[in-house]
Amino acid sequence: MTDAPGVSEPSARPVLDRPAFEHLTMVHRRELKLHCYRMMGSLHEADDLVQETFLNAWRGRAQFDGRGSPRGWLYTIATNACLNSIKTRVTRHRILEQPDRPPTEGRAAAGPAAELSWLEPYPDVELPDLVDGEPGPEARYETSEAIRLAFVAAIQLLPPRQRASLLLCDVLGWSAAETAQLLGGSTASINSALQRARATLARHYPAGRPLQRSQPNPEEGLLLERYISAWRAANLDSFIALLREDATYHMPPWLDWYHGRPAIRGFFDTVWGNFAGYLPVATRANGQPAVVIYARRHQEPEWRAQSLHIIEPADGGIASLTVYVGPLGPDLFAAFGLPPVWPGSNA
Repeated sequence: MTDAPGVSEPSARPVLDRPAFEHLTMVHRRELKLHCYRMMGSLHEADDLVQETFLNAWRGRAQFDGRGSPRGWLYTIATNACLNSIKTRVTRHRILEQPDRPPTEGRAAAGPAAELSWLEPYPDVELPDLVDGEPGPEARYETSEAIRLAFVAAIQLLPPRQRASLLLCDVLGWSAAETAQLLGGSTASINSALQRARATLARHYPAGRPLQRSQPNPEEGLLLERYISAWRAANLDSFIALLREDATYHMPPWLDWYHGRPAIRGFFDTVWGNFAGYLPVATRANGQPAVVIYARRHQEPEWRAQSLHIIEPADGGIASLTVYVGPLGPDLFAAFGLPPVWPGSNA
C-alpha cells in the first residue's frame, strides 16, 4: 500500500499556498465524506466532519512534506476527527432498528422515537468516482458492498476503534501496520481489534460478509418500475405482491418493524388510506434502488414530501424495505436534490 498515512517529519519545502492545497486535497472530498459517513452513520455529520478535516489539514499543512500520500494524510485527519466526534455523543452508534426488539404485528404501536440516533441514508449522487481510491489488495469488501444500508448499520454496532480498524483494513485495504500508524498502538492491537470486529459482524452477515451483489440489471430495473407503478396507482395488492414472503420492513424513526409479507400487509392495511394519492420518484441510495414518495392529503392540492424508500432486491422480489418517514423522510429530500413540495402541484 502507498495510500496509508505516509506522513514524515516536516521538511524545508515551502508551505502549501491555498491553490496548491486545494489542488492536492479537493479531489479526495467525496471519498472522505463516504468514509466519515461509514464511521458516523450520518450524512449530515459526514458533511460537517469533511469540512473539519479540510480545515485541520489547512492549519496543519506544514506537517505534510509532499513525500507521503496526501490521501493517507487526509484519511488520518478525517478518521481522528470522527473518533473525537463520537466521544462527544450521548450514544456512540446509530441504529436502523432497536436491538432485540421483536417484530410488530398489526397497527404500529410503539410510535416514533425521535430521541434515538437513527442511521441516515446516503445519496448515490454523492458517491465518489474512485480513481486512486479503489480498495487495496487486502480489502475484504468491495466498494459497492461497503456502502449498502445493512452493512453500514452492522458496523455501527462496533466500538469506534474497531469500526475504524475494520473500515481502514477490510474496506480500504490498508495493512494492520499502516492502520496502527494512524490509530496508534501496535500492529498486534489492530489485529486483535479486527478479530473482534469481524466476530461481531459475523452475527449480522452470513460468515461475516455482506451478501454478494451484482451491478443493477434489467430484472432489478423492472422491479423498480413495478414498485413505482404500484404506488402511483395506489394499489396495495400490487405493492405487497412485490415483497418476498420473508421480507422485512423498517420505518425509522418508528420503533415498529415487520417481518413477513402477511405482517407487512397487516400494517399497510391500517395506513394506506391516510392519503388521497402518491407520487413516486425514482432515485438511488446506498448503492440500492430507491424511491421518494410525495403524497397528497384528502382535500389538499399539494404533493408534499412524505417518505424515502430504500429497496433491497433479491431473487426477483424485495427482500428488505427501509422507509424513512415522519420528520426523517422529508428532511432528507434536500440531500437528494428534491424539493419539499413537488413543482406544479398547485396547478
